[in-house]
Amino acid sequence: MIECRALTKTFSSGTEVLHILERADFSLDKGKICTILGPSGSGKSTFLAILGSLERFDSGSVRIDGYELQTLPEKSLFVFRRSVVGFVFQFHFLLNDFNALENVALPGYMAGLSRNEAWKRAQELLDLVGLRNRAHHYPSQLSGGERQRVAIARALINRPSVVLADEPTGNLDAASAKELRSLLQRLPNVAKTTLVLVTHDPELANIGDTSFLLKDGHFECIR
Repeated sequence: MIECRALTKTFSSGTEVLHILERADFSLDKGKICTILGPSGSGKSTFLAILGSLERFDSGSVRIDGYELQTLPEKSLFVFRRSVVGFVFQFHFLLNDFNALENVALPGYMAGLSRNEAWKRAQELLDLVGLRNRAHHYPSQLSGGERQRVAIARALINRPSVVLADEPTGNLDAASAKELRSLLQRLPNVAKTTLVLVTHDPELANIGDTSFLLKDGHFECIR
């Protein structure tokens, strides 16, 4: 499902070169949950951005669901981002002028679904995340945990093979974070997807089938 080999990524600032990934290897099987931990600045979010084709890498290879990212032109990468991966961030990034149903449906509609199909699928996903009765509420009318659940539903609208989540519980209170952990743990079964999570939350890290520590440019399997 996901296989990275000899992955290298650097950033340059003046004469200084920062080595984020140094010939790093990483793999994850289909339908599994992987949690990635590491100190701030270790490159966890950069790695997720590489998996989502939002960030180019210097060398090595990344293969996801049959796509070789290093060989794809930008047009094909756009298709990859739209159909193969779903994104969940620490901040929900919902559109304030759209209700929950519209926020979830919009990426599907933009990807080519008919309006009826996009709205039908969005309602099913809101049911999945426990927000059946909040479909017509706007972000300002939702709690932080509810907004993040809408964001998860939105990430699933195009039925991605992989969901990439960057600190998804980072802005939530303890009760909301607990609910979200439970939802994320169920995703591979209920949504037929693979999940890669970046987190500092040890309880969230424990939901993974496997866990890696990213440090000094390399992945160390810790569970």
